[in-house]
Amino acid sequence: MIRSWSTIAVSLAAALSVLPAGIVRAELPDSPVKSSAASCARPDFRVVLDVGHTAKSPGAKSARGADEFNFNLRLAKQIDHALLEAGFAKTVLMVTDGPGTRSMYARVARTNELSANLLLSIHHDSVPDRFLEKWDYNGKPEMFSDRFAGHSIFVSDDNLDPKDSLLFGSMLGKQLKARGLQYTPHYTESFMGRWRRTLLDADAGVYRYDTLFVLKKTQMPAVLLEAGSIANRNEELVMASPERQQLISAAVVDAVDSFCAAQSHKPALQIAQRSKVRHVLSAHSHQRTRKRTDSATPLTSVSQSTFDIH
Repeated sequence: MIRSWSTIAVSLAAALSVLPAGIVRAELPDSPVKSSAASCARPDFRVVLDVGHTAKSPGAKSARGADEFNFNLRLAKQIDHALLEAGFAKTVLMVTDGPGTRSMYARVARTNELSANLLLSIHHDSVPDRFLEKWDYNGKPEMFSDRFAGHSIFVSDDNLDPKDSLLFGSMLGKQLKARGLQYTPHYTESFMGRWRRTLLDADAGVYRYDTLFVLKKTQMPAVLLEAGSIANRNEELVMASPERQQLISAAVVDAVDSFCAAQSHKPALQIAQRSKVRHVLSAHSHQRTRKRTDSATPLTSVSQSTFDIH
């Protein structure tokens, strides 16, 4: 029998209560990274928070059998709340449904139509299958890997604005680091095979992942955050805690604020030119998306050697 998310959440909360306090939350730094609120027009800056995966295509399984989608949704809702509270009134929480490939095209088309200033896609990490081990949880066989822990940040060089994507990714990574959180370095290792990535910012933990569709096809700076490894039994509990979700949310708010301020210093002509290109590409992308979503055949025949759904 498949357990509901609420039942799993109760089990996670119970297990969490017996962990050492040091595992549950990372302390805020004595001198947090300074934001630039004075030069950021928060009410006019639009962030799209993309909830990774869907209820029908829920992504990875956690060590205790919970769907990644549920972790993504809970964290994204917390970040959405924090951004709105901070004055980013145009923030959009984007939740898509349906099969993975179809929802992938839908989320890209929707994001581009919104003419956002920034896309942040929220995910939680797992590991390649060969690293998984078996264990029993509440009398049910599950899979886990305690080998890796920590967050990771990805950008695509094929994005319309790779430079600003990397800029925001670095800002976010530094805000997470300032709060005591560490990124995972294992994506640089040869044993990762096809999942091996180039580390662009060794201080902030930003990797290059050109074929991630949501990063490649959106027409604004775009970053994907793997908030932590839910295949790791301890980190799964940490990621389910309100304390960690609030900590990550605070880091996102400060990073968005700094990025917004940096964008406000750009020449008006440069911003207008990017908006014009975005408008032309958006119209073309919308036409292609409608053709794909009108027929199931092109969707199921897409080659994933060209891009990754994630």
